Amino acid sequence: MMFDWRKPVLAVQFLTRLPTPQIVDFQPGLLAAAAPWFPVVGLLIGAFLALLGSWANLIDPWLFALVVFLAWTWITGGLHLDGLADMADGLGAAHRDPERFLAVLKDPHLGSFGVLALITQSAAKLVLLMLLAKQQAWLALLLIPAWARLGVLYWSRLPALASGMAEQFAWQKSSWSLYIILALLLAASYFLAPPVLAAPLLIWAYAKWLMHKLGGMTGDCLGAGIEITETGLLCCAVLLKFILHY
Repeated sequence: MMFDWRKPVLAVQFLTRLPTPQIVDFQPGLLAAAAPWFPVVGLLIGAFLALLGSWANLIDPWLFALVVFLAWTWITGGLHLDGLADMADGLGAAHRDPERFLAVLKDPHLGSFGVLALITQSAAKLVLLMLLAKQQAWLALLLIPAWARLGVLYWSRLPALASGMAEQFAWQKSSWSLYIILALLLAASYFLAPPVLAAPLLIWAYAKWLMHKLGGMTGDCLGAGIEITETGLLCCAVLLKFILHY
């Protein structure tokens, strides 16, 4: 089979603001076919963040945190933060009513729960990034974005709650790519940043929470999961380094 260059290009185009060649013959199913490339794009994001942070950390850990956080937000275009805010609004206003939850997700306005989620997430990432730099454990940044985007391949197997982006991902059921990428990330994490080996547990736990709380997933839930996993892995990297040091 010939290599389809559109898949990795579309994955970069969808998940980042990096310039890519234009795909003129786009088809909706192509995005789902590009999903196995998401963790690879995560590695690209991680390399970009680690490169920027390496020089900033020479000056001050807080500068590292600010530079990496701003670069993280810029390169993703705030895509996943938007999903986190929407899901927080939906959960806050739904009152255990699934129909109300989906209705709130479709509302383009940002509510108080979404604002609170954005503030909390931003503050958590800034502080954790500073501690990561202070502990000289910033190599974890290379792998954290990749692990979070691997989660999309797992979470998208859950029932789609509504038609849309999540439903497009849901039909991609092939498992070989998931297990190959999982093995590569496990090996890389073992040698470069052992604390992020907690990633599979976080990914599984979020899937269980989605099924318990919502009975499935939406595109916003996938984006929120990326943000939650990234922050969770930053926390794991910081805490384990602290425990081993003391």
